[in-house]
Amino acid sequence: MISIVNSGYEVLVTGLLSAFLAQVIKFFIFTLKSKKMNFKIFTTTGGMPSSHSAGVMGLSTSVGLITGFDSIEFAIAIGFSLVTMYDAAGVRRAAGKTAACLNRMMEDFYKHDVQAIGGKLKELLGHTPFEVIMGAIFGICFAILLHEYLLTNMI
Repeated sequence: MISIVNSGYEVLVTGLLSAFLAQVIKFFIFTLKSKKMNFKIFTTTGGMPSSHSAGVMGLSTSVGLITGFDSIEFAIAIGFSLVTMYDAAGVRRAAGKTAACLNRMMEDFYKHDVQAIGGKLKELLGHTPFEVIMGAIFGICFAILLHEYLLTNMI
């Protein structure tokens, strides 16, 4: 039997599960706020918390817990995480704002027949810094809790 404790499997499972659970949390937050269910939330980017941040910080924290926070592997993982989170709050957020502006312009220009040009651009692409931070905190906490659980139960 393969043990996932202190292995690459633990790192992979932590990263994937923390991102997935962040999407589940995002779904419930949206449902509570809007009082309607939208299952497309599971496949969209943007929103609270950032699942990208949760996933990469969960992965990085898991690497740190296993190899040490002074290891080269952790340095690589945290560097990857910081670039990903910067992109989510910076570049992708700016692209979303640009898309919103272009959508308004095209609605005015095409007299509200946006389908004539192929439809609207996706506006919710990035995250606010708060959404990124909350995703990162979730990923870190999840990685620590999962690691402790796995150590206690030696799965």
